[in-house]
Amino acid sequence: MTSPHHPSGVRPVIGVDAGSATLREADHLIHELLAQLALTDGVFACTHLHRTDDRRGTAVSLDVPDPDAVWRELPALLPAGAGLVLADRVHGPGDAVAAARGAALAPPASGRAVVYPGVAHLTGTVTVADLLDRTAVERLVVLGAPAAELPPTAGVLTQDHVRPEWRDGVLTLALMPAAGGLLAPFEVPDPTPCCADHI
Repeated sequence: MTSPHHPSGVRPVIGVDAGSATLREADHLIHELLAQLALTDGVFACTHLHRTDDRRGTAVSLDVPDPDAVWRELPALLPAGAGLVLADRVHGPGDAVAAARGAALAPPASGRAVVYPGVAHLTGTVTVADLLDRTAVERLVVLGAPAAELPPTAGVLTQDHVRPEWRDGVLTLALMPAAGGLLAPFEVPDPTPCCADHI
């Protein structure tokens, strides 16, 4: 994409802790919420692991075009005991709110992006040029060769599961060599992409 979007600082980010224990559960939560809210464009939705003595799991952050409207709808869409944070507004029990606050404050310093501009284009095999031009992903890194220059025509086997991470404000996708001279995202579907019907 020609102008990368950095969520934090542009508009407030909503943090949600709905008790998701795994990345897969958090991915599913993101897809379910976005479908129920009918949100598709201009959304960044990320997962954030949290570990404390009292609570362990995966919270999510939602950077959406109209966070105030989404805030009003979210409590009815989440299970009892979920925590929500939007700026100085909170909803839910203290431990869940604390995890949600961490998620809301994380992007763009950290977070694993599940939904982001252009993700719908990442099906099958795409070229490095298409991946960088048509999505919010800004940087590609090959494991074992972080300084490698990737030719624009190199193929990336997406397996319809591309989860870049925020690294110090840059949406970065870790890649690894794959069969047939292709590259593939380091994170692979386990064992199949979550919510395949959402993609």
